[in-house]
Amino acid sequence: MAHGPDMAAPRPHREGGRRAHSSSNNALGRYSYAALDLGTNNCRLLIARPAEEGFVVVDAFSRIVRLGEGLAATGKLSDAAMDRAVSALSVCADKLRRRRVGLVRSVATEACRRASNGREFVQRVYRETGIALEIITPEQEARLAVLGCHALLEPGEGSALVFDIGGGSTELILIDADSSPPRVIDWFSAPWGVVSLSETEPHIGDDRDGLLASYARMRARVTESFAHFARRLDPGAVPGRLLGTSGTVTTLASVHLDLPSYDRRQIDGLIVPVTAMREISARLSGMSVAQRAELPCIGQERADLVVAGCAILDAILDIWPAERLGVADRGIREGILRSLMARDRTQAMSRQAGSPAGPDIAVDKNRNVQ
Repeated sequence: MAHGPDMAAPRPHREGGRRAHSSSNNALGRYSYAALDLGTNNCRLLIARPAEEGFVVVDAFSRIVRLGEGLAATGKLSDAAMDRAVSALSVCADKLRRRRVGLVRSVATEACRRASNGREFVQRVYRETGIALEIITPEQEARLAVLGCHALLEPGEGSALVFDIGGGSTELILIDADSSPPRVIDWFSAPWGVVSLSETEPHIGDDRDGLLASYARMRARVTESFAHFARRLDPGAVPGRLLGTSGTVTTLASVHLDLPSYDRRQIDGLIVPVTAMREISARLSGMSVAQRAELPCIGQERADLVVAGCAILDAILDIWPAERLGVADRGIREGILRSLMARDRTQAMSRQAGSPAGPDIAVDKNRNVQ
């Protein structure tokens, strides 16, 4: 999760594994895999190679593109927003070629789902970059997020709630964490993310009281949209574990630690008292955009949207009042990588056993395999 205009290529690190397989004795090691997630606010790419119990990240990219800017008012993706996204995707396409990625899945979420010109934009992206975006459903988005981050759930018993606050929507996923992999019990997608909520119910006010009143309206709008899902939760059950994956929770966790700059190593897997997150949300909701921009881990690019994320988080905590919040700097991209590698591993095992299987999966340049 980048906190800045672009994320530079990282040093290789392991995600859910101990050491990489040797390419000489494992078919999966012959090439890299990639996952690209084009959201309402961000464009993110992750390139990795398989490891014993996960994968090793070899390259990454993240840029705030605000694809959904103005969508709430017009119902369309603007020319400027599409240009920003195509520019970022061109960088991703170059990385895919230079890293000789063998298999890539590229997904688009709420902005492209909602926009009347979403599919036209997808066609433009393919023409100009060679990247074949797949517009996934909210349910697919929710399941990929769980697959990517569930390993960070605190040990415990019973159900857990995983949530992903995006730019255009928020996914709530109730899971049975006792099964392996976790079983999705119920899920819900609300049409509010940090961009869509900020544009529909802006955080404005002439003074602190006005800003707090505006924040209360934001919370009320989100709470209303969560009401149907909240009624489906067992009223007699004590809310258990809670895990969040999004720029909102990683940003607030950074503020909680008072970091001078974002550090994924300190954030991914962090457990934060819910009271601390509530206090940070309350503080930020009474500040102006300029005041929030002065905070190191928020900065100018996130200052206008972070309060919407706080309002969504508060509404989640209202319906699932856990005592602690797990923070994940991983999600859809990691879920995609795990699913791609698992599919290849299954096919490789079938071939070794002599079972019928299709040809080896290979991708020309950066074309997607759907």
